[in-house]
Amino acid sequence: MPTDRSALGAFLRSRRDGLTPAQAGIAPFPGARRVPGLRKEELAVLAGMSAEHYSRLEQGRQHAVSDDVVEALARALQLDDLERAHLRALAAPRRARATAAEPPQQPQRGLLRLMTALDHLPVLLLGRRSDVLSTNALLAAVLGPEVRPGRSFVRWLFLHEDARSRLTNWAEFAAAAMGSLRYEAGLHPDDSRLAALVEELCRRDADAAAWWADQRVTFRTSLQKRIAHPVAGPLEFGIEVVAGPHDPDQRLVVYTVEPDSSTAKTLPLLASWAPEPTVGDGSLGSQA
Repeated sequence: MPTDRSALGAFLRSRRDGLTPAQAGIAPFPGARRVPGLRKEELAVLAGMSAEHYSRLEQGRQHAVSDDVVEALARALQLDDLERAHLRALAAPRRARATAAEPPQQPQRGLLRLMTALDHLPVLLLGRRSDVLSTNALLAAVLGPEVRPGRSFVRWLFLHEDARSRLTNWAEFAAAAMGSLRYEAGLHPDDSRLAALVEELCRRDADAAAWWADQRVTFRTSLQKRIAHPVAGPLEFGIEVVAGPHDPDQRLVVYTVEPDSSTAKTLPLLASWAPEPTVGDGSLGSQA
């Protein structure tokens, strides 16, 4: 069966549309322009290939894409390292579709031990598709009881009303979450559960649909998260991510604080209210 290259074509088109001739360092080709971005012919020249070859790539008709072509396009489009990796994943030969059911995700013991050592900070363990595998007590106290093992963090982020009210900079964080799903989709193009999650988010939330359409990619981005806690008041955290050495799809998300900050002084009070930490059993519900 021919390889589906529609995702590759969509990503190339989005990046071409966002790069003007002036930004690319070339004079615009003569003739009327329908879009501010590069024409196909202009990008083809920048990448050192024929316009016909590039058109086949963008239309999804070029099934084999060499590493040299990927690198040439990445340079011409001025992609950053993450976008370059995403382009490489989209262009890679597709693996045979797996027929066996995916086993439930099991939290890595090493990451759980690290979580225990960080029990003075809010921490959660995420797996594929931002599924919550484990949380500690402070995480539940900060974000609320809905973020717990067996749930989807990104589904909570977009579809639970408490997320928008608690996260002061919700839009910044939610846009990054969709970019992370986009990057994961490039690595796992045959993940039907991931595709269903994206379809649900885009169908039910206009912001999710818009951010998915813009083809942005992010990966384990460190962000500031500002929270309007209903009891403790404003809280501010730096989000840092630790990847597991044995399973790159699992990552520990740590809510760090500045020493002597108001948030650092509030955490012990929140800890006194916190429920017991929870670890998932590998089964994930469909609602957050």
